[in-house]
Amino acid sequence: MIPVFEPVLRGNEKKYILDCLKSNWISAFGKYNERFEEGFAKYCNVKYGIGVTSGTAALHVAVASVGIKKGDEVIVPDFTMIAPALAVVYQGGKPIFVDADQKTWTIDVNKIEEKITTRTRAIIPVHIYGHPCDMDPIMEIAEKHNLYVIEDAAEAHGALYKGKKAGSFGHINAFSFYTNKVITTGEGGMAVTDDRKLAEKAQSYRNFCFDRERRFIHDDIGFKYSLSNLLAAIGLAQLEYIEETIKKKIWVAKTYNKHLGKIRGITLPYESKDVRNVYWMYGILIEDDFGISRDDVKKKLLEKGIDTRFFFTGMHKQPVFNQKGNQKGNFPISEQLEKKGLYFPSSTNLTERQIGHICNCIADIKNNSSK
Repeated sequence: MIPVFEPVLRGNEKKYILDCLKSNWISAFGKYNERFEEGFAKYCNVKYGIGVTSGTAALHVAVASVGIKKGDEVIVPDFTMIAPALAVVYQGGKPIFVDADQKTWTIDVNKIEEKITTRTRAIIPVHIYGHPCDMDPIMEIAEKHNLYVIEDAAEAHGALYKGKKAGSFGHINAFSFYTNKVITTGEGGMAVTDDRKLAEKAQSYRNFCFDRERRFIHDDIGFKYSLSNLLAAIGLAQLEYIEETIKKKIWVAKTYNKHLGKIRGITLPYESKDVRNVYWMYGILIEDDFGISRDDVKKKLLEKGIDTRFFFTGMHKQPVFNQKGNQKGNFPISEQLEKKGLYFPSSTNLTERQIGHICNCIADIKNNSSK
């Protein structure tokens, strides 16, 4: 079986973990927490990093830190993993969904302003599958309407927009270090920001909002989201070779493109001008003229020992939000991506032979479907 993803630990992960065990500092706020937070913030070209237990936790502390509360609205892409929408709901806010851009699959910036009301407080652009959102117009819209921007960069470590790192545009931004992310701590995440006050709020929210003078006095409703020193140690080791990892991710994508580019009925992932797509996952669209449905392609690849995943289902179709009275609407691109999208094995330990085998299987499936 070729899995969709498996982590690669090839640096100082074991050395740093053993150091944690030797020192007996396995919980939060150890030396590896500090080094990882400082190192990752520096990599993103921002001042502050706040390590937390997951990418969702990073989004939650970010949303809390900018003051989202009951009745507030936050612009969220319809085509996304559910975490950014949930982070808004956790604070009592209402996610307002915007359709995807047909080429990049990120939020359609041309449809944001029509969703802004007097209750809108923030925008959460999500860098989908490693491709950055079109951040310049998003920041301009936010400034025009006095809104916060919280980038969800969970899938876009090291992605570039006009030479600037994803996760360095918004007021406070979120990364995930889940097992399948560009760099991993197994479970974990980080909020990053240039704003000292937002950093202090995020630091407080992640650890019960303890009072600075008297520990067991709490001035707000906080959470228990502290990242352990053990996981930070893994993250620091991963960070040391992140550019090599990204280089391999891009190679995997280009190798797929080389093999799949001539097969009719497949839309390859797009890369806008002036961006670096880090291809967190390599995804394609199975178009109608491929000759067989996306679902059947997945089934037949699994029979050949190749694991794949469907794309996200749009937020407007999620039962949990419909039950809560959230708006429905017209989201044709999001629905098209859900119907046609399939992503393939995307580990950095894939060989050219394995990728070639996967692509040959896809070609065989197409050829056999026309007989």
